This record gives sequence, C-alpha cells and structure tokens, in this order.
Amino acid sequence: MPEERPPGERPDHRRPYLMLPPALRQAAAWSAAVILLIAVASLAVFALVELRAATVPFILALLGASLLYPVVPWLVRRGVGRGLAAGLTCVVLVVAVGGVIALLVNSLVHSAPQIAEALPAAGHRLEQWLGPLGEKIQHALNNAKGETNSLVSTLTNGVLSGLGLLTQLVTGAVLALALVFFFLRDGHRTGDAIRSYLPGQSAETVVACADRAFEAMAGFMRGTTLIALIDAGFITIGLLALGVPGAPGLGALVFMGAYIPFVGAFLSGTVAVLVALADGGLGTALWALGVVLTVQMIEGNILQPVIQSRTVELHPATIMVAVVAGSGIAGIIGALLAVPVCAAATGVVSVLRGVPARAAGE
Repeated sequence: MPEERPPGERPDHRRPYLMLPPALRQAAAWSAAVILLIAVASLAVFALVELRAATVPFILALLGASLLYPVVPWLVRRGVGRGLAAGLTCVVLVVAVGGVIALLVNSLVHSAPQIAEALPAAGHRLEQWLGPLGEKIQHALNNAKGETNSLVSTLTNGVLSGLGLLTQLVTGAVLALALVFFFLRDGHRTGDAIRSYLPGQSAETVVACADRAFEAMAGFMRGTTLIALIDAGFITIGLLALGVPGAPGLGALVFMGAYIPFVGAFLSGTVAVLVALADGGLGTALWALGVVLTVQMIEGNILQPVIQSRTVELHPATIMVAVVAGSGIAGIIGALLAVPVCAAATGVVSVLRGVPARAAGE
C-alpha cells in the first residue's frame, strides 16, 4: 500500500532522487557538471574562433609580451623611459621576426629552381630502388616539377584573390604589434586594474591566476625560443657542411617549426631531408637525416629537461592532443597557440587548487 502522508504535508518531488544509491547520485551530479563544463567550453571556443580576427592577435601579443617582458624593466633600470623601452623592444621584435621570414623566403625562392631541376633525378633513383612504388613517387615528383615551373604564373593570376588575405594578415600583425607595445608598457598595472574592479579576495585570486598563467606562457616561450635557436643553428651548420641548397632558409624553417611541438620538428626536418635528396642524392639525404635526428635526440634528452625544468611542464600526450585539437580548430595558428594556452590553463588550475608556485612545474 502507498505510504500515507500527514494532512497538509506537501509531496516531496525530490523523493525519487533521494531514494537513489549515494554513488549513483554522485555520478549524476558529476555528469551534470561535466556536461555543463563541456557546453561552456564549447561556447567559449566557438566565440574565440568566430572572433579570431581579434583573439588571434591578442594571444600572439600575449606570447610576444611574455617572451620580451624582462627587457623593459632592464632598460628602465638604466634610465630609459618605460614607453621608449617598450617601443625599442617592439622594434627589435619586428626586426627579428621580419629577418627570419625574409631569410626563409629568400633562401627557398633562390634555391627553388635548383631543387626543381634535381627532383626528376631523385625520382629516377627512387624508381630504380623501389620498383612500382618508386614509379608512383617519380610521377609525383614530375608533377611537383611542373607545378614548380608554373608557380610564378599561378601566383600572378592569384594576386587579386590574395589581397583580402594579405590585408587580414597585415591588419592582424599591426594589431598584435600594438598590443605587444601596450602590454610591455602598461603590463605592470594589470594587478591594480583588476583590484579596482573586483572585491578583495576575488581580485587577489584573479591576479594570482593571471600571474601564474603569464609565468607559464613566458617560461614556455623563452625555453622554446632558446631550444629553437640551438636546433636551427646546429641543423643549419650541418646542412651547410653537406652543401644542401637553401640551408639558411631551412634553418629558419626549423626555428619556426620548433614552436609547434612534435609536428613542427617533423615537418621542417622532412623538408630538409627531401631537399638534400633532391640535390645530392641518397647519401646526402641520409647524412641530413642523421643531422636532424641527432639534433632532435639532443633536444629531447638534454635541452628540454635542462632548459624547461623550471617551467610548467605538460605530459607529451597532453601536448600532442593539444596540438591536434588546435590545428583542427584554427589550422597552423591553432597548433602554434595550443601548447602555450594549455600551459597557461594549467597554471590557472594550479592556483585554484592551491599549488605553490615552485610546485607547479614539478
């Protein structure tokens, strides 16, 4: 028989939920929290992608500012005004980035005809060594040569269609540079600005999260930049010793690829080996492969543990998932930004969990 309620007692609509086992109620609560978190994260990612014209320059500016921020206090201590110090630092940044891009483009463009002429010879060697598979590779290389020879006319015909993209890139670069200047000049006032808008403890929590996220991004950027310089330097020296055409440009490509963990090193190294194969044959390609693998082994076993031991370290599986997810969301830019953003998020989580600063990178 159904249980009788005293007169005037209202039915408890929560009774079926309360009758569930405690473990099942806890699982339901966690499931609801996870679903809500995924929904909020999805909306945030959607908003960032839709507003990428502003969000991408903003994040790039944060990365640049985190890399160069120590320069400004150093100049200020030597009597340079903060605004002038930020301006000089931005000039150095423009010169460095422009130099790397110019070196890459100039070297590859000048060596492109030589590589295009060497591709058929490399295809004939592969055809002799690999049989039917080599014939397919030979066909692909012949197509690559044809595409290389028609590259100038293709670019000429596509100039007008590319003006819109070029305008977006220039606008984004100018916006990112302006943001870098303001971050470098006024970044030390961020904590006071947050405290002026938020009440006591909430403001301190937000400031601590912002500081830890910025430190994590700065550690990643500085460590990665140093490792990229070392990798690019040794690989360039090796390619120059082997007589590979466009070695400085390939070194610049290795430097840029180092900011995309795993994928960038693999792609830039593959390009260097293919150029060596096209120009000097199998022997040169094997030597170039040995140089690339040796440098990558030194990086993975010595440089990474020593240089980035004091920064927020991410598990390799986490890095790979972040790179793949970032590339799926926003292409190359997403792959570039995925790891530092993930490191910053890890720093924020460590603050919310109450992990001390020194333990965050352990």
